[in-house]
Amino acid sequence: MSGSLSDDLDSVDMTGVLQGLAGRCADVLGLASGAVVAADGNDELTLVAASDEPTRLLEAFAVERGQGPCVDCHRTGAARTGINLGHPAAAARWPHFTARARRTGFAVAHTLPLRPPGRGGAVGALTLFQRGPGPLPPDGIALAQALAALAAVAIVQERALEQGRIERDQLRAALTSRIVIEQAKGILAERWRTNVDEAFAVFRDYARTHGLRIAVLARGVIAGEVDTTAMWSAGRARRP
Repeated sequence: MSGSLSDDLDSVDMTGVLQGLAGRCADVLGLASGAVVAADGNDELTLVAASDEPTRLLEAFAVERGQGPCVDCHRTGAARTGINLGHPAAAARWPHFTARARRTGFAVAHTLPLRPPGRGGAVGALTLFQRGPGPLPPDGIALAQALAALAAVAIVQERALEQGRIERDQLRAALTSRIVIEQAKGILAERWRTNVDEAFAVFRDYARTHGLRIAVLARGVIAGEVDTTAMWSAGRARRP
């Protein structure tokens, strides 16, 4: 068996998963389309998935303008179904959004917060659109809520995976730098016929004096790009 569970999780296309979920939700409920928006670490909304291009453009417009059912749903954490996009109240609240939604052919919107189990705040919103009038039946609302919960879990999982990737990359970089520095210390100690502690002290002082990162200077030593004789002479002149 090749790879690892971590590799398998990293390879998951979460955008594709959410896009499929939004489309499936719309299909099952007999609606026109669906979209998912999610908040980043600064609580700024981003469109992460849409079941088709017209809906993607509409929800991207909502996020950009900061108005629309998805924006309000995320802010308040409250679900709203059966929103008549042609009603004067909707037009007054979201004038630019409703005008564009009507041009796209949507008459009604339903939006639900993405609230992961065990967490209080919403991490985004699922919005569904229909072209004709009429409310969602109770069983349809329950299904939409269940799918919104799945979308919330998917987003939280993706964030955890991304944080894991960042931490692994940072660890790899730190380990690589440590190895390079140790190699440079050994080279300098042998070249200067001294112990590694003194070699590192001179090396570190030189890096500080010249405003260089230690790992960068270490790579220069290993590559033979640094005048180590001059480094040793300067270091010894400054040390008692």
